[in-house]
Amino acid sequence: MDLATLNAFIAVAESGSFSLAGERLHLTQPAVSKRIFALEQQLEVRLFDRLGREVGLTEAGRALLPRAYRILGELDDTRRALANLNGEVSGRLTLATSHHIGLHRLPPVLREFTRRYPAVSLDIRFLDSEVAYEDVLQGRAELAVITLAPEARTPAARTPDTRAPLRAVPIWEDPLDFVAAPDHPLARNGALTLADVAAHPAVFPGAHTFTHRIVHRLFEVAGLTPQVAMSTNYLETIKMMVSIGLAWSLLPRTMLDDQVVRLTLPGPQLSRRLGYVLHTERTLSNAARAFMALLDAQHGQGNEPQSV
Repeated sequence: MDLATLNAFIAVAESGSFSLAGERLHLTQPAVSKRIFALEQQLEVRLFDRLGREVGLTEAGRALLPRAYRILGELDDTRRALANLNGEVSGRLTLATSHHIGLHRLPPVLREFTRRYPAVSLDIRFLDSEVAYEDVLQGRAELAVITLAPEARTPAARTPDTRAPLRAVPIWEDPLDFVAAPDHPLARNGALTLADVAAHPAVFPGAHTFTHRIVHRLFEVAGLTPQVAMSTNYLETIKMMVSIGLAWSLLPRTMLDDQVVRLTLPGPQLSRRLGYVLHTERTLSNAARAFMALLDAQHGQGNEPQSV
C-alpha cells in the first residue's frame, strides 16, 4: 500500500467518480482505475461498487476511508514537524475560508501575511463554513477561517457530528440585521414584530448552514415559521435578491448600504461569530502559527479559544 494509491482511493471516495478523481490528481481515468485495482488486489477486498457511472464505497471501503485519512494525516504531521525544526516560516499553507470572510475580513490579514512571509505558498480554498469544518477534520486544510458553529458558544458544547477534536477561536463578532428593499412593504412600516416579518417571503442561506440555524432558532423560540421562498449560500446573491424586492432577509451589518434598508425589530440583536478552526491532534506548520498570530491580533486582548 503506497501513498499514491491511498490518495487515489480517497479521491474516488470523496468525488464518487473515477474521472473526477483523475482530474483532481492530474491523472487519466485508466490510471486511477489501475491504482484502485492494485489496492483491491493487495487488500483482497472490493472497495467500490461500480453501478454504471455511479461509484460507491463498499463496507470494506467505508472501513478503510478513516484509516486512510489517518495514515496521510500522520505523514503530513511528520513533514510539518520536521520542517518546523529550522524555525523558518515557509512551505505551503492550506487555508479554507468562506466567500464572505474571504471578501470582507481576510484581505488585510492576507496582505500583511504575504508581506511578512513571502516564502509561504498560500493554497486558499473557498468553501461553505460547514464544508470547511470537514476539511480541517480530515486534514485537507490546516486552518479554516469561517463562521463558527452556534453550538460553540459554550465551552462544554460539542457539535453532534464531531468525530475529532477541533478548537474554535473567535476573532470577529458579526451582527446580523433584518433588511429589505427600500420600497418593500416592510420598509414602509414603522414598528415591526417578528410576526410581521414572518408574513412576508424570505430568502435565507441553506438549511444546513450555521447562519440559517441562528436565524431559524429566533423564529422557533417565538413559535413562528418564516416563509423561506428561496435559499442560497452566497450572501452577495441574497443581498441582490433583497435589493430588487423579491424578499427580506438578514445580512451582516458590514454589507449594508443604500441598496437595502435595515428593519428595526424589538428583541435581542442577532449575531454570529467568525473565527478560525484548527485540529488539536495535528501538528501545525510554522506558517499556520504565523497566520493564527495575525488573526489573533485582529481580535485584540482577551481572546480565549473554545472547544467544539
